[in-house]
Amino acid sequence: MKEMPGPSSGEPAGKAALEAALAALQAGNHAVAAEHFVRVLRDDPKHVQAHHFVGGFAFQNGRYGEALQHFEEVRRLDPKDARHAFNSAVTHLKLGGIDAARRCLEAALALDPGFEPVFAVLASLNLPGAYYLDVLSAIHSHLRPRTYLEIGVETGQSIALARPETRAIGIDPEPKLKMQLGSRTSIVATTSDDYFATRDVSADLEGLPIDLAFIDGMHRFEFALRDFVSIEKHAAPDSTVLIHDCYPLNRLTAEREQHTVFWSGDIWRLVLVLRKYRPDLSVNVIATAPTGLGVVRRLDPRSRVLGERLEEIGREFLALDYSVLDVDKPGMLALHPNDWERVKAILQ
Repeated sequence: MKEMPGPSSGEPAGKAALEAALAALQAGNHAVAAEHFVRVLRDDPKHVQAHHFVGGFAFQNGRYGEALQHFEEVRRLDPKDARHAFNSAVTHLKLGGIDAARRCLEAALALDPGFEPVFAVLASLNLPGAYYLDVLSAIHSHLRPRTYLEIGVETGQSIALARPETRAIGIDPEPKLKMQLGSRTSIVATTSDDYFATRDVSADLEGLPIDLAFIDGMHRFEFALRDFVSIEKHAAPDSTVLIHDCYPLNRLTAEREQHTVFWSGDIWRLVLVLRKYRPDLSVNVIATAPTGLGVVRRLDPRSRVLGERLEEIGREFLALDYSVLDVDKPGMLALHPNDWERVKAILQ
């Protein structure tokens, strides 16, 4: 754990010990600072900053039980600061207390719904197992697609997983590539709508259908819906469409407007659309962190059910409030275990 910033405390403490602790802390000598903060606690057992720092030093040195005692005391003394609940949570995790960690994380969000450090940790607890990029890589290896189309390339982290022999096309209006890509991978710097409207997709894919696609562009469901419709037209019945961000963590991170760094948008609506209007499809969402990975199979390139009713369907599902998922979020979003043997079964 990185050094955790301690809140200031106006409570009385041994002045000399406190000044020495702060001086050592400023000089980067954490071991000496910890010794002085311990002296502060002897004089004032309720000193928030001292408990916070001594707990942090214990955590950094692997003394998790000791660290938790200090963090829990800080929570008791300063119960309105989300940072303290978060520190207790990560310490509970080190001690194997998953349920206790989850309670602390939820308490932190109750205090501060936008507290960023909580989101990734809570997502990993709610969706355990292989991370989505690892699942995506395994899918590439298992399906060995001849062609791959990805919408939303950004740094290239996911399209770099395409196999060397796969003809891969990445679509992104503003790619910020940081990854080395294969010789058969091309990036088209445009929007997905423009790509499908102006390009010869078949020619780009050397006359082959889209075997595997990954939708990871705009975090708004109507864009993802249009992308799915366009992809299916150029796919085959045994093709696979993957959709990122299908299983949101909570309401705040599922808003259409981005308020947090950790953000999935309202792509969850697309799962509901596909399950209602296209029961012929196989739709599952793998429970992989951070926000699930949709898997759609049994495509029908001839289907016009969605394409002919885009505006109507858009209005219908934009009218849904996030609370609709409260009834049965895993069931409504077709959550599937993040176990590779069971994932392979839905790829058949």
